[in-house]
Amino acid sequence: MTTFVDRVELHVAAGNGGHGCASVHREKFKPLGGPDGGNGGRGGDVILVVDQDVTTLLDYHHSPHRKATNGKPGEGGNRSGKDGVDLVLPVPDGTVVMDRKGNVLADLVGQGTTYVAGQGGRGGLGNAALASARRKAPGFALLGEPGIARDVVLELKTVADVALVGYPSAGKSSLISVLSAAKPKIADYPFTTLVPNLGVVTAGSTVYTIADVPGLIPGASEGRGLGLEFLRHVERCSVLVHVLDTATLESDRDPATDLDVIEAELRAYGAGLEDRPRIVVLNKIDVPDGRDLAEIIRPELESRGYQVFEVSAVSHEGLKELSYALAKIVADTRAALPVQESTRVVIRPQAVDDAGFTVTAEDDDLFRVRGEKPERWVRQTDFTNDEAVGYLADRLNRLGVEAELLKAGAKPGDGVAIGADDDAVVFDWEPAMAAGAEMLGRRGEDHRFDAPRAAVTRRRDKQAERDESDEAYRGFDPFE
Repeated sequence: MTTFVDRVELHVAAGNGGHGCASVHREKFKPLGGPDGGNGGRGGDVILVVDQDVTTLLDYHHSPHRKATNGKPGEGGNRSGKDGVDLVLPVPDGTVVMDRKGNVLADLVGQGTTYVAGQGGRGGLGNAALASARRKAPGFALLGEPGIARDVVLELKTVADVALVGYPSAGKSSLISVLSAAKPKIADYPFTTLVPNLGVVTAGSTVYTIADVPGLIPGASEGRGLGLEFLRHVERCSVLVHVLDTATLESDRDPATDLDVIEAELRAYGAGLEDRPRIVVLNKIDVPDGRDLAEIIRPELESRGYQVFEVSAVSHEGLKELSYALAKIVADTRAALPVQESTRVVIRPQAVDDAGFTVTAEDDDLFRVRGEKPERWVRQTDFTNDEAVGYLADRLNRLGVEAELLKAGAKPGDGVAIGADDDAVVFDWEPAMAAGAEMLGRRGEDHRFDAPRAAVTRRRDKQAERDESDEAYRGFDPFE
């Protein structure tokens, strides 16, 4: 059964925004008391957050589809809908978020680091929020926006200070088990270690982490063995440790050749590992032949510029010196890192000549409008409501879309598409198009309040006539 997963494809879907409500307040003697439709709630976000207690992406391997809750629709009586609940997904420290093309979207390092993988949709405005001096009782509301749905690739790169590299059964897991409190699986056959092991080492006042990379063999950078799957775990390390087996039973291998093969694989993999400091560990000197071979090969390795340590995971010989040498390199590397400055917020104001949208002429008398505002407004429009369509036309006209279409050469009857190819809304363009709510008179005005006003005026006129009649009657003498 799989217990360690360091790469998954995750399908996230943020919550949809709730629809706004179109409602009119009604009570006795107030047939049209004014709009009171509430706004829809915001859809929940999908948020990735680093959790130190999580060490694998196994949960997302079994359940790759994750969705946040939707916002609730608004209601009458100026009651806004409830916001959707954010979906928080814990990920291990060192998780890289990419799209399907391999573009890095976020590198999550450090406890509590977050990334919004899917943003919830905005809630639609109710007709109470859409009311104005001219449109006093809108008969429509805006729809909630759909939440962002996307596919992301999560790739775990272990955050370790020291990486142990070498052939299978070179003794990497044994070294971790004696240098730290980690208890990896250890056996006398190749590919015993199938997942990276991580341990914490304390040397004096320095505490650092150490990890091994399993499965490195010739051709690992090209996909042979398990090396390609785990080479990514050495990318963040401060120092590389070559663990060389001095007691191998294979006649065609020797420590120098093993070192050259692993170095060739690291160069082929790339990822900026060329400049990392190296240390060579000649392991298994507790075996007589291993100690003899270590003494023979050590001068050659030192002549190449390597710092060499002869150790034994069984007898613990040389481990203290190795541990403190690694601690010194890690401490020097940390000291050389730039001081982390406080987060600065960079504000880039919009250019004065940026209209916020573009109009492009395409084939077959089609003009495409792209821009955040026009596309959002289209998504929020209920095209079954003529008044809502008219409101959209008003907004596009005020934004300057009609003027830009005229400049681009659009003629009445030409097709206009707002949005991308897959979800665009296409319509035949008519300059200064009607609102679609002809019964309401001119666009932007609302005469439904005029009827109550006219009734009140008529009642006042009739009352005045009666008052005049009464006054005339009081001054009339039938005996004259």
